[in-house]
Parts: sequence; C-alpha cells; structure tokens
Amino acid sequence: MKKVLAAFAAIYLFLGAVFFVKVKPAAEKTKEVRVGVLTLMRHPALDEIYRGYRAGLAKSGYKVKIDYQNANNDQSNLKTMAEKLVNSQDQVLFGITTPSSQALANATKKKPIVLGAVTDPKGAGLVKNNKHPGGNITGVSDRAPIKQQLKLIKRFLPKLKTLGIIYTSSDSSAVSGYKQIVSYCKQMGISYRAYSIANSNDLNQVSQQMLTKVDAVIVPTDNTIAGAMQTLVKNANAAKKPVFPAAGTMVKDGGLATYSVDQYKLGLIGAKMTVQILKGKKPGDMAIRYVEHGTPYLNLKEAKKLGIKVPASFLKEAKANGTIYK
Repeated sequence: MKKVLAAFAAIYLFLGAVFFVKVKPAAEKTKEVRVGVLTLMRHPALDEIYRGYRAGLAKSGYKVKIDYQNANNDQSNLKTMAEKLVNSQDQVLFGITTPSSQALANATKKKPIVLGAVTDPKGAGLVKNNKHPGGNITGVSDRAPIKQQLKLIKRFLPKLKTLGIIYTSSDSSAVSGYKQIVSYCKQMGISYRAYSIANSNDLNQVSQQMLTKVDAVIVPTDNTIAGAMQTLVKNANAAKKPVFPAAGTMVKDGGLATYSVDQYKLGLIGAKMTVQILKGKKPGDMAIRYVEHGTPYLNLKEAKKLGIKVPASFLKEAKANGTIYK
C-alpha cells in the first residue's frame, strides 16, 4: 500500500511540475503591458508602419494597451505629447518619424525608445552608433534602396538628361536621403538639379519651377511631401513628367514606380524589438535594424496617363513580388 501511495505521490508531483512549467509562462504572457506611440502626422506610409506595429504586438502573446499620440504635423505638439508619454505608465515608447523620435529622446534618457522610420538614427543625433546604440534607444531605419531606385529610373527613361530631386530641408531623414541620392547620381553619371522646401506650403511653387528644368523627379523619404503628394503629382502630370518616390504608398498616390521599403514590415520589426525590450533586453545593446531589399511598386494608371512604357522585366517582377496600382 505504501508503494502505491508513493507512486501516486510521485505522479502528482510530476504533473504539478509539468503544470507549473507549462502554465506559468502562459500566465505571465497574458499580463497587460503599456506602450506609447508618437507620430508626426497621418499619411498612408506612416499609417502602414503603425498598422504593422499593432499587428506585431497583437501576435506577441501580451495583452497590449497602446497610447497613440498624433501631432497632426504640428511640431509644437510633439514636445507636449512626448512629455505626456514619458510621464505615463507606458513601459516602451515607439516614435514614428524622426521628429517624433527626437521629441521622445529629448524628453527622457531612461525610458526605452524604439525608433520607427528614422532613416539615419546616428545622423539624427539619436544614437551614438547604429550598430551599438548605447543609452535607451534602438529601432528600425526606413533607409530607402536609393541605388536600386536610380537604376529603375534609368530603365524607365534610358534617355534621361536631368533628374530633379526635391526634399524638405527641415526633415533630417529627407536631408539624409537627398545626400545619398546626390552621392549615387555622381557615381552613376546622372545629371541632377536639387530643390528644397521648408514646408508643404512651398511645394506647389517650387515643384512647378523644378518641372520646367528636369525630365523626371525623385523624392527621398520625406513625410512632408508624402503628406502633400497630390500637389506634386498634379504639377508633374501637367508637365508630363514622372515622379519616382521613396515609398510604395506614394506610388499609390500618383508616383510612377519605385523599389520601396515595406512600411508594414518596418512596423512588424519595431514591434518585435519592443517585445524584446519588454522581456528584459536593453535597447542600447540592440543594433539598428534595416530592411535590405526594396519591394517593387508600379502605378499602371500613371504610366498610361504619361504615355510611358513600363519595362517588361519590371512589370513581371511587380506582378510576381510587388504591388501594382491600376
């Protein structure tokens, strides 16, 4: 009888141990965590990042409460909103765009910050080193595959004489992208003219002036122009000149084609890094992440409107692995 009782006791202890091992982590994962999100504005590219971020957090196993703050493209709102998030109970902060991330970084040196869509974190003064950030900040870069984009423009326009570059001078990501475009243009022997705007109010006049001097336009990662894409497209269509933007969502809004970083994927990566921090990883030990290969985007309606023939190889690639807007 004693042997039977001992056997039952052993089985009970074993099952108890299994229950503890299997169930306790699941219970821990279902605890509520709080995350703060700050974005400069709403436009399709930034909305895709946020959509990917929410989807990634939803798959994490945590019950996530998100405090979403949108500055509505008003820089003066960023400081107030950043301070509000820092003083909240949010455990990790996610900054969408460089200005939003800079506002968060200025508000705290302790609370973990994950960058979303910051082209050059080191250049923006957010980290000491992109490989070894240090401090309380890490994240994901939306650095565009610019060389791939320029090669694409040459495929569409083999007789291209002058390429126009337009960017916002007050946006460090846009400035960084502009400098990269200039560098690659010099390497590839592409003649260019550069034009800058201070804000969206300048876009109509500056783009009209630019379009009298160039054969096509390239736009770096630029939130101001992305938010006012209809103005640039209207003027470019009137001049019968194609626009090759950095983001796929800007192709949807009237750009002709591009190889773009997948904005939704940027959000997923940002969510994954947030979860790693929630589990105890230090942001300063996490290298800045990049999406290395661009996804093809094509606007067939725009090509038809401008009378531009789409390279057969790019059309095939976009059908197989990208997005086509008709």
